[in-house]
This record gives sequence, C-alpha cells and structure tokens, in this order.
Amino acid sequence: MSNFYEERATMIAAGDLQEFVPFGRDHCKHHPNALNLQLRQLQPASELWSSDGAAGLVGSLQEVTIHEKQKESWQLRRGGSEIGEVDYDEELYVAGNMVIWSKGSKSQALAVYKAFTVDSPVQQALWCDFIISQDKSEKAYSSAEVEKCICILQSSCINMHSIEGKDYIASLPFQVANVWPTKYGLLFERSSSSHEVPPGPPREPLPTMFSMLHPLDEITPLVCKSGSLFGSSRVQYVVDHAMKIVFLSTDPSIVMTYDTVQCLHSVWVLRRVKAEEENAVLKFSEQGGTPQNVAPSSSLTANLRSLSKGDSPVTSPFQNYSSIHSQSRSTSSPSLHSRSPSISNMAALSRAHSPASGVHSFTGVQRFNLSSHNQSPRRHSIPHSPDSNSNSSFLAPETEPIVPELCIDHLWTEVITNTREKNSQASKVFITSDLCGQKFLCFLVESQLQLRCVKFQESNDKTQLIFGSITNIQAKDAAPVEKIDTMLVLESSGNLVLYTGVVRVGKVFIPGLPAPSLTMSNAMPRPSTPLDSVSTPTPLSKLLGSLDEVVLLSPVPELRDSSKLHDSLYNEDCTFQQLGTYIHSIRDPVRNRVTLELSNGSMVRITLPEIATSELVQTCLQAIKFILPKEIAVQMLVKWYSVHSAPGGPSYHSEWNLFVICLMNMMGYNTDRLAWTRNFDFEGSLSPVIAPKKARPSETGSDEDWEYLLNSDYHQKVESHLLNRSLCLSPLKVSQIKDEDLSQNLSLDSSTLLFFHIPAMFFVLHLVYEELKLNTLMGEGIHSLVDLLVQLARDLKLEPYLDHYYRDYPTLVRTTGQVCTIDQGQTGFMHHPPFFTSEPPSIYQWVSSCLKGEEMPPYPYLPGICERSRLVVLSIALYILGDESSVCDESSHYLSRITLAPQKSQAEQEENRFSFRHSPSISSLAERLVVWMANVGFTLRDLETLPFGIALPIRDAIYHCREQPAADWPEAVCLLIGRQDLSKQACEGNLPKGKSVLSSDVPSGTETEEEDDGMNDMNQEVMSLIWSEDLRVQDVRRLLQSAHPVRVNVVQYPELSDHEFIEEKENRLLQLCQRTMALPVGRGMFTLFSYHPVPTEPLPIPKLNLTGRAPPRNTTVDLNSGNIDVPPNMTSWASFHNGVAAGLKIAPASQIDSAWIVYNKPKHAELANEYAGFLMALGLNGHLTKLATLNIHDYLTKGHEMTSIGLLLGVSAAKLGTMDMSITRLLSIHIPALLPPTSTELDVPHNVQVAAVVGIGLVYQGTAHRHTAEVLLAEIGRPPGPEMEYCTDRESYSLAAGLALGMVCLGHGSNLIGMSDLNVPEQLYQYMVGGHRRFQAGMHREKHKSPSYQIKEGDTINVDVTCPGATLALAMIYLKTNNRSIADWLRAPDTMYLLDFVKPEFLLLRTLARCLILWDDILPNSKWVDSNVPQIIRENSISLSEIELPCSEDLNLETLSQAHVYIIAGACLSLGFRFAGSENLSAFNCLHKFAKDFMTYLSAPNASVTGPYNLETCLSVVLLSLAMVMAGSGNLKVLQLCRFLHMKTGGEMNYGFHLAHHMALGILFLGGGRYSLSTSNSSIAALLCALYPHFPAHSTDNRYHLQALRHLYVLAAEPRLLVPVDVDTNTPCYALLEVTYKGTQWYEQTKEELMAPTLLPELHLLKQIKVKGPRYWELLIDLSKGTQHLKSILSKDGVLYVKLRAGQLSYKDDPMGWQSLLAQTVANRNSEARAFKPETISAFTSDPALLSFAEYFCKPTVNMGQQELLDLFSSVLYECVTQETPEMLPAYIAMDQAIRRLGRREMSETSELWQIKLVLEFFSSRSHQERLQTHPKRGLFMNSEFLPVVKCSIDNTLDQWLQAGGDVCVHAYLSGQPWEESQLSMLACFLVYHSVPAPRHLPSVGLEGSTSFAELLFKFKQLKMPVRALLRLAPLLLGNPQPMVM
Repeated sequence: MSNFYEERATMIAAGDLQEFVPFGRDHCKHHPNALNLQLRQLQPASELWSSDGAAGLVGSLQEVTIHEKQKESWQLRRGGSEIGEVDYDEELYVAGNMVIWSKGSKSQALAVYKAFTVDSPVQQALWCDFIISQDKSEKAYSSAEVEKCICILQSSCINMHSIEGKDYIASLPFQVANVWPTKYGLLFERSSSSHEVPPGPPREPLPTMFSMLHPLDEITPLVCKSGSLFGSSRVQYVVDHAMKIVFLSTDPSIVMTYDTVQCLHSVWVLRRVKAEEENAVLKFSEQGGTPQNVAPSSSLTANLRSLSKGDSPVTSPFQNYSSIHSQSRSTSSPSLHSRSPSISNMAALSRAHSPASGVHSFTGVQRFNLSSHNQSPRRHSIPHSPDSNSNSSFLAPETEPIVPELCIDHLWTEVITNTREKNSQASKVFITSDLCGQKFLCFLVESQLQLRCVKFQESNDKTQLIFGSITNIQAKDAAPVEKIDTMLVLESSGNLVLYTGVVRVGKVFIPGLPAPSLTMSNAMPRPSTPLDSVSTPTPLSKLLGSLDEVVLLSPVPELRDSSKLHDSLYNEDCTFQQLGTYIHSIRDPVRNRVTLELSNGSMVRITLPEIATSELVQTCLQAIKFILPKEIAVQMLVKWYSVHSAPGGPSYHSEWNLFVICLMNMMGYNTDRLAWTRNFDFEGSLSPVIAPKKARPSETGSDEDWEYLLNSDYHQKVESHLLNRSLCLSPLKVSQIKDEDLSQNLSLDSSTLLFFHIPAMFFVLHLVYEELKLNTLMGEGIHSLVDLLVQLARDLKLEPYLDHYYRDYPTLVRTTGQVCTIDQGQTGFMHHPPFFTSEPPSIYQWVSSCLKGEEMPPYPYLPGICERSRLVVLSIALYILGDESSVCDESSHYLSRITLAPQKSQAEQEENRFSFRHSPSISSLAERLVVWMANVGFTLRDLETLPFGIALPIRDAIYHCREQPAADWPEAVCLLIGRQDLSKQACEGNLPKGKSVLSSDVPSGTETEEEDDGMNDMNQEVMSLIWSEDLRVQDVRRLLQSAHPVRVNVVQYPELSDHEFIEEKENRLLQLCQRTMALPVGRGMFTLFSYHPVPTEPLPIPKLNLTGRAPPRNTTVDLNSGNIDVPPNMTSWASFHNGVAAGLKIAPASQIDSAWIVYNKPKHAELANEYAGFLMALGLNGHLTKLATLNIHDYLTKGHEMTSIGLLLGVSAAKLGTMDMSITRLLSIHIPALLPPTSTELDVPHNVQVAAVVGIGLVYQGTAHRHTAEVLLAEIGRPPGPEMEYCTDRESYSLAAGLALGMVCLGHGSNLIGMSDLNVPEQLYQYMVGGHRRFQAGMHREKHKSPSYQIKEGDTINVDVTCPGATLALAMIYLKTNNRSIADWLRAPDTMYLLDFVKPEFLLLRTLARCLILWDDILPNSKWVDSNVPQIIRENSISLSEIELPCSEDLNLETLSQAHVYIIAGACLSLGFRFAGSENLSAFNCLHKFAKDFMTYLSAPNASVTGPYNLETCLSVVLLSLAMVMAGSGNLKVLQLCRFLHMKTGGEMNYGFHLAHHMALGILFLGGGRYSLSTSNSSIAALLCALYPHFPAHSTDNRYHLQALRHLYVLAAEPRLLVPVDVDTNTPCYALLEVTYKGTQWYEQTKEELMAPTLLPELHLLKQIKVKGPRYWELLIDLSKGTQHLKSILSKDGVLYVKLRAGQLSYKDDPMGWQSLLAQTVANRNSEARAFKPETISAFTSDPALLSFAEYFCKPTVNMGQQELLDLFSSVLYECVTQETPEMLPAYIAMDQAIRRLGRREMSETSELWQIKLVLEFFSSRSHQERLQTHPKRGLFMNSEFLPVVKCSIDNTLDQWLQAGGDVCVHAYLSGQPWEESQLSMLACFLVYHSVPAPRHLPSVGLEGSTSFAELLFKFKQLKMPVRALLRLAPLLLGNPQPMVM
C-alpha cells in the first residue's frame, strides 16, 4: 500500500443527506394568523446578495417574495439538552409578524417550542442571554445566573420573552438598523438616515451604538477606547456613521466592524466599562485633534425649541453657550455634561419632524423632563459670560447622566492595500479553529470572492487577543464546522472543499448531487466573450450601485450565478457547468451539519463525518496531536481524516485497523509487507476507496499476490475446515524462503511525515495504554493497542518495554516477531524527547511501590488525556503517603507533566486547582480524599470502572467517611460515599422552597361526600407517626369543625306548648352558636401552613354552619325563623375568623402571586368578611407582600371596615420590623394622630384605627423609633373629644396604643436611646396608677382643647381606660431585662386600702408584666406561683379548696378572693410564656394542678363569692398557659380538659370563653403538630396581643380588645418538627435522635434521647443533634457552627433523610429490634456461613443488585452442583451485607475467579493478578495498619479470613508450577534464553506476583557466582525484591536443584 497516499485530491464523503425546509414555514401556514400573511411561493431572492450592506444580516434575509416584499428568515443553533448528549437543532423562524421557535432533529421529532405573534412586522429575532446579577463586574459573568430570552425587534420596540415566562417590552428611542446578542446583553446599531450630514462644529453627533444589559435596564450608549498617536488612549462615544458592525461573538467577546469610508475591517474587544472610563466620558475632555470618526466628547445641552425651529445662533443661547465652553473649557459639575441621549424626545422627534429639519440637527444629549416643552422665561435669561457660575441653573434638577455600560477596545485592523476595493464589506464572518485548536477569524468578502482568515490567540496572561496575518482563500461562500474543527468552503467553481484552519483537507463528495465536474474541466471550449481580454477583475468594482442598478445595468451578471460567470476571471480550476444544479451557498452550520442552498432554490442539509467514532482511536489521536508540533499534527490529522472519511468509509470495528495502517504508513512502514497488519480484515468496506489505491500498475499478477492470499486469515480458516480434510486436500506450503526474505528487507522509509517523531509517539501511546488499564471497560482496546506498541518497541529495540508488555499480556506478545530495521544513520535523526524514559512507566508498579513505602519517580501524564492516571496517582499520594499537599498545589511532585514546550509558564499548569480553604469541614485524610475526588468530578460510576485493586484505597476512604460524615458536605460528596440520605438532603436544600415530600397530595375530589371542614389537607402520614396509639387527631377535628349542623337536644316537657318548644330549641341553638362561632380561630391554629394551593383554583373556604338538627327526627333548627331575637351582625367576626383560618392553611413556601389573591375575591357581598380575614391571613404568612399596591388601594377605598382591618394588619405583619415607608404612609392615613394637625379629618371607623395603631407597632417592632413612640405614648391616654369622637370602645384603642408602644421599644429597657426626655416609663406608670393628666406637649395640642360634651372626665387620667395598655407596654419594654425597680412598680398592693383602688382584672396584667420583666426568676413550681400573692390575700382569702368562709368585718372578702384568683392566673400565664413550646414537665404539672383546682372551685358552693365569670376567665387563662407550654405536642391530658370545656355550653360560658378554650386546643395541636411556639421577644409580643386575657363577651364585642389581634399568634409559631424520611422508600419513619443541650445557669450540658418525628426544643438551646444507630446511618447536625442548616430543614417541613443500615428493619416493622440480621446470627456464630439463608436477605437490604445476586447465585439449582461455590457466595454476601460494604461484592468474586483461573493455568493476562497483589499490599501497608490502631472498633473493610486464603492459594499454585518444571523456564528467562511457548502465561504470572526484576537488572555477577543465600539477599537489596520471592529463586540462582518451597 505504499502508494496509499498519492498526492491527489482525496474525497470526503458527506453523510446523511436530507432535504431541508425551515420548519417554521410550514407551521406559519397553519398558524391562525396565516390568513393575512399570504406567503406566496417564495423564490430565492438573489437581488439581496449584491455586495451592499444588506448582506451583513448574515444571510438571514435570504428570500423575498416578489409581490409584497414579505421577507422570511431563519437561524439555527445547537440545541442544549439537560438529559445526556442529545444533539439537535433549534430554529428561529421569522415571517411577517410571527416568530416561531422549533426544536428537534432527525432522531427526535421536530416540534414547535414557542410561537410569538407581534403587532408590526418583525425586523429581526434572536436569542440572547441576559445576566441577572446585582454586581455587574466582569467576574460576575462567569458565575451569575442567566435569563435566557428570545428578543423580537419591531420598528418601534423590542419584545423580550424569557424561558421562565417573563415578558418584557422596551420601546426604542431611535430606529434600529440591527441588534446583536452579546455576552452582556443586547447591542443596538442606530440606523443612520442618508441625509444625516456631519453637523457643523458646534453641534455634536449622536452615538450610533447602544447597549442594553437587561430588559429592565436603560439603553445606554457605547464608548470606545482607541490608542491615539502618542500612546495615551482616549475614551469617547461611538458616533461614526461609517462604522458598521458585521460580526459579534460572545466567546471571545469581540466585535468586528467595517468602516465604509476607509473600507477596512477592524476588530474590537467588547467589555464592561471601568469606573475611570465612565468618569472620563462624563466630563469635558480636551477638544484637541480628534480623529475624524470620533466625536469630541464634550457634551452639549439642547432645548427642544432650538431643535425644532432651527433658530439662528443669536436667539438660541445654547449654541453660544457651548461654543464659549469649547474655548474656555471651564470646569463644572459632571451632571451638566451628562452624555445621555434623550430617550423620551428622540422617539418623539424622529417621528414628529421631517428628517431634514429635525433629525440631523438633533443634538439632544440632555435627558429632558417633559416640562421642558413650555419655556419659562427664566430659561432664556442665561448670562453668556464665560465666567458665569449660573450655568447649571437651566438644567432640570433630575437630569442625571446616562452612564455607559459597555466599552469596545481596538484590537486589530486589516492592512490597507493599494487596490482596496470599494464596498468590500464582509458578508459573512465566523470564528473557526483548526484541528490543533488554533483559532481563526474568517470573513468572506464576496465582491472579491475571497475568504480572509486571520489567526488569533490569547496572550500568555489570558488578558488580550493577539492577531496574526491574513491568509486569503478563494471562495464564494464558507461556513464553519465546529464539531470537527474545520470549515467548509464553496469554491467559485462550485466545488465544496473542507479546510482546517487554512490547510486544505479535501473535496467533499455529496452522494446524490453530481460531483463537481472533474471530467469536463478543461475539455470544453471556451465561448469567446467580450470579457476575454480582461485579465484583472476590475469590472467587479462597478458592482456598486443599489439593487436595481445591479439588476438592470451591471455589465457583469450577478455573482452567485456561476453559470454565467466566466472562468477567465478566475483561476483554471474554475469549471464551467451549464447543466444540472449546483451549490449556490452554504448556511446554518450547527455542530457538523450544514445546509447547502442549490441553484434551483431547494436546500439540502448534510452531515460531515466525525474525526473518529471509536473511543480508542479518539484517545490515541488526542495523545499524538498533543505531542507533535502543530503543523505536523494538522497534516497528520488531515491525512487521517481524508482516509477515514473517504466515500464508503470504514465501519466502527475496522476503524482501528485503518488507523494503524494509516499511522504506520505515515511513520514510514510498508504495511503491505508487515505480517500482522496485512491480514487486517476490513469487512469488505474498503472496496471503493482503498481497493483502487492498492491496485498495482501492472496488469499481470505477481507472486506476492499469491503469498498474500496464502497468508490471509481466510485461507487459514479454510485449511482447518472439515471439508478440507474430507477432500484430502494437501495443505499449501507458504515458501519459507519468501518469509525470511520478507523479514530481511523490511526497513522504514525515513522520508515520511512522522518518521522522526516515532519515539515520542510511541511513548505517548504507551501512556495511553497505561491509562486504558485503569478502565475495566476498555479491555478490547488494550489488546489492539498492545500489537501496535509491541511492533514499535521491537523496531526501536526497547527491550524493557517488550518485557513489560509480555508480563501484562503473555499470550499476545511472542518473544520473536518481524522486525523492521531502521537505518542506523537515520536513528540519530529521530527525535528522542526529553521525557522519554528507558524504563517503562507502569501505573500498577507505581501504586504497588507506594503501598510498600518505596521511593518512586514521578509518574508521567498527559494533561487532558490521562486524567485517570493523574487521579489515581494523586489519591494514592494523599491517602497512602498522607501527603496533604499533593492535591493542593498544582505542580505535584508525584506527576511529571509531559509538554511539547517545556518553557510554558506556571500559570497554565493546572486549571482545576482545588484548595481546602473554603471547603466544608474536613478532618481526616479519608475525608480530604473524598471531598477532593468529588470536586474534580469523580463519580461512583467512574469508581466502578477502576480495577478493584486500584479502587480499594479509594473505597476504603469512602468506607471510613460513610460512618460519620459532616452534615454540610455538598451533594456530590455524599453521593460518592453512598449516603443518599445526605445527598438528597443537600439536593433538596438547594431547591427553591416549594412542595415538599410530605405535603399530602390528596386529590380534592376524594372527600366530596363529606363536606369540607377545612381540615382535609393535613398530612395524615406524619400525624399518624406522631400520635400512633390513638385517634386524638380525629377527635380534634370533630371538636374544631364548624361546617356541620350542631345537635340541638332539648327535652319537650308536657307543660311546654309546641311554639314555646320551638323557641326553646332556637334559644338553645343560639347558645350553641356562640361556641360554633368561636371555633375557626382554633381551626386556623390546627391547620396552620398545611396546604399548598393550586394557582388555578380559588382557595376553598368551609362555610360557617349556624343551623342545628334536633333529634329524634333530625329536623332542622334555624335562627332565621324570626321566633327569637338574634343580635344583628352576629356572624360578621365569626366569618372573618373563618376566612383567616382558611387563609392560614396556605404554607409560606407556596407559589402565589398578586393575580391569585385578587382571583379569590368573592362574588357575593356577604362573603366580604371572609375575604377580609383571608387577606389578613395572607399577610401573616408573608404572601401579602406580593399584592400590587394598586390592589391594596382598591381594597381600602371600598371603605369596608373588615377588609381594611384585615388588610392593614396583614400588610403590617408581612413587613414586621422593616420600618417600610410605603406601609407607614398607608397606616398613617388611618391614625389621626399621625396626620399633620391641619389635615382634614377623615372619618375612619374606630376598629380600623385600632388595627392601624397595632400595625404601626408591628412595622416598627424593636426599632425604638422616637417619633412613633412619642405619638403612641400620647395615644394611650387620648381623651375623648367633642362631638362623640373617641367616646366608644376607648379601652381597645388605648390597649392597642400600649401594645404598639411596647412593640416599638420591645426589650430595649432603660437604654432607649434619644428618648430620655419623653420619660416613657414614668408616663406609663402614671397611666397605670392614675393622677393628674399632664399638659400635653407636642403637635396635637389644638386637637384636645375642647373637652368632650358627653363624658366628664375632668383632668385626671381615667385609669380604667389606660391601665391595661400601659401595663403591657411596660412589660414589653422591659421584657427579660430583670429590672427590679420597674418590677416593683408592678407588685400587687399589699394593703386592703390599696387593693380597693385596683380592678382585680388589672392585677392579672400586673402580675404577668412583673414576671415577664423578671424573666429569669420564673420557676416552674406551685410554690413560685403562690409567692406572687401578697401576704394579706394569702392569709385571708378563701383558698381554692376550703369550704367555710372566714368571718372578718374590715376585709372585703369578694375583693380578696377575686384578687387572689387573678394574681394566680397572671403568674400561670407568665409561666406559659416562659416555657412556651418547651414541653417542660414541671411547668406542665404545676399548671395542670392549677387548672384542676380552678375546675373544682367552679363547682364549689362558695364560687359565687369570687364570681363565676372571674373564675371562668382565670380557668381559660390557665388552660391557655398549659397549651402554650405543650404547644404542638397534642398532650392527652390537656386535650381532655379542652374536650370537657367544649361540652359546657350553658350558664356563664359565653363566646369569649369558647374562643379561649378552642384557642388552647388549637395551640396544643399547632400546625398539626409541626409547629411550636418560640420565646423570642418578638414572639412574646405577638402572643401578648393574641392571648390578651380579657375575652369578648359576645361575637361582636371589640370593646376591650380587637378580635382580629387573636390571630397574631402566627408570628410566634415556628416549625420545629423533625421528620425522618427513609431515603429509599421516601416515606416518613421513626428514628432515634440524640439531642445535646448547651449548658445554662439552670442545668449542665445534657443529652436526651428522642424518638423522631418529634418537636425539637428551641434551637438556641441546643448544641447538636445526632441520628443514632444502630438502625440508621449516623448523622450529625452540629449547631455550634450556626443553625442555618437545621432551620432550612425545618422550614421545608422538617424532612431529614435517613438511610437504613443493611440488615436492619425500621422501628415500625420491628419495634424491639429482635428481627435484625445480627440478632439472628449471634446465637450460632461458628456456623455462620451455613446459617445464613439467602431467602432472608430481602429483610436486610433493598438494594436490587444484592437481591438478584442472592436469587441467582446463592440458591442451589438443579444443574448447579457446586455446593462449595454456593456456600462461598452466601458467606461473601453475608459479609458484605453485615459489614455494610456491598460494593466489595464484585471484588470478592473477581478475586475468587482469578484464583480459580490461575489454578487451571488459564491466565491469559496478568491484570487480575496485579489487582490481587495490590489488595494484599494495601492491607499490609503501613498507613492501613496505623489506621487500624487508631480506630480499633471500626469494622474490617475486607474479611480478615479471606485474604490469607487468597494469598495461600496463589502461592501454592505457583509453587506447584515451579516444581513441575517451571524452574527451568524461570532460569531460561533470567539468563535470556528462549523458553517453551506453553509456559508463557504461567511464567508471566510468576514474574508479576513475585516482582521478579527483568533480566537486564540482575547483577551480571550474581547469576552464577553467588554461593550463599545471604550473599543473594545482599545483592538483591537494591532491587527491592521481597524475601519470599527470593527464597523461590535462590535454588535456581545458587545452582541448587531443589527449590526451597516454604
């Protein structure tokens, strides 16, 4: 095949030809909009292709209909897919008003992805990625998130649609000629009208290029920076109209422009503006000599008038002004020179004025505010003197400059040639890289039929691009083929030629199209033409006119039509075709596909073949490419490509053979004469291509042909065939002489391309071979590669390498073989690279030496190609040698990088460095290794393809990490160590909060038969785990439902008439309804945050059912019958609460938007109250911030009282503590005190004022805002005004002001900064105890001049009104401050006289306030509670149990007993606050005792002294305290109390008490057990508002406390439920937690065990949480580092993923742990292998692989008689499962199989033996032994009994072989004599296993001369040969016949 490469045009076959029609065209016809589109038969519009600038649209305007210039265009790009490597096209098609985006390819059906229709014709559509990032610095672009958009340009605006569904529209302030997508956003070119003459000197031209970085950003002008003559660069706007963009690339970010005046192309780099450049542009700069195309960057301000009227300079002050400036250059403020195009006016001008008068004179660089149209006289009176300082006076104050955002830096301009043609603008530009990665910028200048290619590269420091010289290629069209680094060029002759860079690869042959005519090239006579005489292509320069001229007048026909173009103009190659179709242009290149447009208008899409399809060939090509000089590498690749891609090229299998022949030919081999290559079977695929090339010139046959036949594989097969024997054909002998003759005259041709590089190529191929050994899937490839390497090693006479290959593949490597001689003279010329080593690098040997602790030279590796070798070397260095620096610094001394040019800078050494600095917590080497491997992208799949011996150290490290991983490791690390529980947690942690695993997906249809009671969406699964032993949840549901009629059970006595009986029933129903109306508040607590609404459906609100059913006939009882009086508006607050309860079901993580909130608005007016509650609930769960301000305004203007209350409270709760200004304004309108004194009095309903005041408190919570505090302080004591203002329900207003003041100054205590003059505590004290009203200072003096006409209060404070608010304000201001002096103010009075002055109710508040201030003194026992009661009361009051009344005259018993119960209730409530949500046992017992006491006391005979109302109030308070302590726990005893009180409906039980009892029930089951209460300051404030201990008397009572505030408990609820979820089954399960508390002043650091799912204590009390074994993998969450991780888990429904350990069952299946695998085998330890029944494995593991293994390999079947093998498999399986190392199962089996194979003497390759050897060495290595000593408890990684057996079996087998004659073999090998073929493989096994050195290393003396073993030991010392191997060799070496077998 020596003439294989004759220098003739090789052809490249393009595959996969299909007709191409843009998909959008067809879709357009069927699109609803198609009627008005009228797409006629489109014709190729060649008129467009004149060399006018229109061609700059990158050929997108290909086709135009003749009738109504209806353009269509399209562009294609590579489709990216998340799933795997699917390669397809995406197409963006534009026609008329439509844009159609479709995706798909041959293999995946085409489909429209999106279609857009806009209002006016689309000028251009493109894809663009916008960066969403706050910081717009350059570095943000690498990492920032990207918004992928489609941009549609119309004449006046641009629409942007992002993939996420956001739509933007930006109006354009000017006519846009072109839009380009950049790395940063969009770039606009302003279209210049032809009559825009350069204006006169005073005027300044407008920028021509603008950028927009995000659809919401402004359009800003571009600046350019070009070096001037003196080297200093200046920055100015781009204003030159001659500069047109012809190309823009995002990576690298460069722009190519064409200057239409100078006719030159330039390249600029596009980047962000630096700060100093912004400033430079915005200031005046020198007016010195500016280049002609750059505007002076001084900026002028203009007035509209001077524009539109075109005033003479005299009347317009501005031109004057600017000319003065240009002379004096006085400096002034930068805002004056704002250089921003007026956005509003440009658009107006360009349409309003005729272009002549308006546009060209438009110099508006000032952004006008619209008021500048009407001219105030002031504007004209500007003094003109240069030193005038008033020049800024005429600027509108808000005209700030538009700051430029992008800048272009000049990089390169093409060289000016003399004969520069006019209009040589590039019509197509692209970047291509050649096969060696050199990049070229190519631009096609059509008028010259030239493709100009400029080579460019990055500078060493990667900061700039360096451009080289231009190469011209004759071309009519071109397109890049990026996938194979080539480009396709259409020559003027119509040939398609493939180039890589500027090197020609070959012509492209397209099946189905006539080949470019090779036959008629010169045969045709040339018709004589008038142009014959013209030799230079001058006439082309006449192609200048516009389109019409070209068509009509041009003397030369249009360029594209080569049938009329005569080759006299071009070189001889240009053939002239008159017949058939030919290729007219190339377009839409994507990856390796391009579309060819044919002359008849049809298009075909072709695919160019890849460089190589098989992985092996690809890797070898990469390696060779890496090592050769670039020019040679390109030539080599070109040759390979043309062979590989010839028509009818090879199939996948024969590709390697073709590669070998191609490569060896290039090295100078004659592959025809080489025995092993000439028998390659090409599967007949060579027929069309290689066959003709093989053909000999002579017609007669030759002997060699016969030889060839005889040597073929086919002949040998036939010879051995049965038929052959039966016919007794005598075998043909190949003449031996011929063979010897062959071997003699085979020599290498030294003139070939790669001859000098053979050693370098051999070495890199060897490294590839070592790399492939690390991938168990590449076995076949290794075999093929060995053949090639052996041949080269022989010819290069590299004995060590041959020996190395022999030891690896003894059966493949014969000792003798054909040697091709290399001429001795030539050998000297061969390039032996510096990295070439005479010792073959072996990765196995390297690892083995590391394990034994020997020194090793660094291992050579090819960056990017031998990545596995690098990984293995570094991980061994880190884990075995313990060198932590090995993976940190880039130049590791364990690796030597192979480079062509050793002088490369360090900067390029290693891109993906990894440092441990920022990485998560890492303690041990094992963890380092695992984290590092995960960071370099090593996955479990990679680990599985490593050979088991090499993988063992890595697996060992993983095994160590798996036991105790850190909770904060990233997902990749957790996956690698096999902790799916952690990786899933990490992965969920990064997801946006949305639906969680636990949210119940019960379809809403399932519960239709029972009416919706608002509690269907609770997560039953988790609740059934928390409360598994009873049905308490159902009970709670029954108690809290308000959607079913109640049962009215009244007995009809004989004396009752029927009418009276009906009234009786209705009265009874009215009583029951008091209870029903109180239920929703509790229901809201129970269902808190349990539901994710569907955005397309309204939220279901269960209806409030106030009817009843009377037994026995179940007749309906209704309140509306008119028989009894029903209070008006009775249900209004109940339905408000019902709305809140429904709204609070919505979880904060739900996806809700403003539209959905409005969409829920009810149709009926009577539901308005519910909707008001719904709005408040949305505020409490944070969704109301999404409601548009406009809608809020709508709701408030309706004037519906409830809606206003709900909205104001909701918005304030959502903006808690933010001091948000807009919300403050909103609230202030409703509070007269916050309005200016002169404002008109608004008629705001009283309750709305109360809500607004509390809202102020919420918005300013904890801010200690002085003004707010001052106003609120005054409002507590607001006196009643005249005309009945402020006269009703004053108590609730005063209380609200007090609560709000408390919130504003929450917990600030005495350090209220800047408020000391307000005397807040003293003023509050006065409000609390009474006294003279102080004269009110401040702004509201006028309002309170005239006193009320109704209420005569005098000038003393009305304590009944002001006391509650003031008391709670003091409590909140001094909360937890332990301030004794303030607390003493709040002591209960201790004399009878003083007691008479205080309402007993207020004693409750005082006691509560006092305890909250002395927070740390609260103790959970009844002794402490009693200590709050003053002595006089304690001694004289009726104790809660005694019956008889003590008699005393001067004591008022009633007062004493009332004071007593209220004080105790206050102390109990404070206990509830102190231990809220803690489930503290002693607090629970204490409170439970008091609750019982109160209940017994209620039924005691002397309860009337205290008063049942007071006792009920106190009982309710104690019950609420109990519920607070047990919040979320669902405690049974509290539930029983609540249930008992639920049943009491008569007597004193009014609406308020029911409300309290059901709130207690709700808090007890807060959020279905998922939420608990927090004790933070803000939570206590919210709970004080919600649980204020004065309950409404009836459902419309808001006198003392606004009912809506009851819902503020939501602000105190926090998710604290931790739910373990089994990662395999994805269901919640039980798991044991160990919670460690931090030590406090009350207790030491303690540990507590909890069975999760459980409510955790408050996080700030905890140190760490740990999932304990033995059932689940341990998992530690350390809270000392911060609670963020745990908080995010809890907020996502508390899902904590856990993973069952193998052999364990969950607590649900096996509560006592008696069924686990380990428990079963403890009894019979000895017979464990037999005792383990494979059937039982399903109980221990859910791993399907293990289950199938047990099924197929561990159960005896009929035909499988090997019981011993089954036992082995069973015990191995048992071992793997119990030791938690199922991944070791394959290794065990592989070792077993290898030993068996060795025993049968069938080892054909020694890699498995190597692996066993590495395993043994690892377990005996020093590092492993040390690890065992430090962690003696750790389970052994591999069975300690298995390894010695393995070792022993191998020793035995090899020793037997030695005794059976192997010793002769070994001796022969060591002395270098030939040995028997049959012993090849065993000898290699022996040499590998015993690490016998190669003969060349043996000391020459040693073989015979040694006499004793000691001497041998000494000589072999430096060869590092193990002693036990030497013992086996000693007999041979010492000449002693008996081997010393141990």
